[in-house]
Amino acid sequence: MIFSRTLLRRHSVLPGFDLALGLTLLYLSLIVLIPLSATFLRTVNDLTWVQFVETVTSPRVVASYKLTFGASLLAAIVNAVFGLLVAWVLVRYKFFGRRVVDALVDLPFALPTAVAGIVLTGLYAGNGWIGQFLEPLGIKVAYTPVGVFVAMTFIGLPFVVRTVQPILEDLASELEEAAVTLGANRLQTFRHVILPVLTPALLTGFALAFARALGEYGSIIFIAGNMPMISEITPLLIITKLEQYDYAGATAIAVVMLVMSFFLLLAINGLQAWTRKRQGK
Repeated sequence: MIFSRTLLRRHSVLPGFDLALGLTLLYLSLIVLIPLSATFLRTVNDLTWVQFVETVTSPRVVASYKLTFGASLLAAIVNAVFGLLVAWVLVRYKFFGRRVVDALVDLPFALPTAVAGIVLTGLYAGNGWIGQFLEPLGIKVAYTPVGVFVAMTFIGLPFVVRTVQPILEDLASELEEAAVTLGANRLQTFRHVILPVLTPALLTGFALAFARALGEYGSIIFIAGNMPMISEITPLLIITKLEQYDYAGATAIAVVMLVMSFFLLLAINGLQAWTRKRQGK
């Protein structure tokens, strides 16, 4: 037994723990930690605390926060519901064109964001294929905050579907059959048998969709209209300040976005851990 463990360590494909950990920390430092730290340092060096507060709490900036975080949260919630539905249909039903539908789920991954923005704008504009039917009803999508929500929903759906789908595929159908045998109806089976198993994956997909929507830029700027105080997202405001050579203001807003995103994702991860603990995992 000792010989076999020694042989396994000697012929392991991966390097030893010390080397692997060192390479991991080096890579994360170069790609993540150093750039983020530079953002904080640039803000501290260029702005006083009073200037920082004035920059990040101006009415235009606050309006962009509300739109960006509000639309991202709403889009992630919608994607969590309909992403679960799409994953359920793809896993539990066999139908003609299933492979095509499964491939279409990944389209927002492959499609350049600028192309997605142009396509969505063309569809939902007043003379677009969809917008021409919505506008007579008083529903205006393009160049409004609704358009921002539509774009965020479009780019976030695959994260939920691809996170939940493998869990559904591995879920044993015997559990549902046992619940039905004990007298549970469909709603009770879904609520007490299926949903608890899917909750951690569903929360992960929700967090990924939410984070993706927060940082989205290309697919939103075309359909949003980019009107200050109305349909201007925070990433666009950062780009605007960079174009005006206001690097300190841009980094200050970026720091606020970074901190708020970190705490929101931390809360979601804490909820995931609490869910797993309740399930005894």
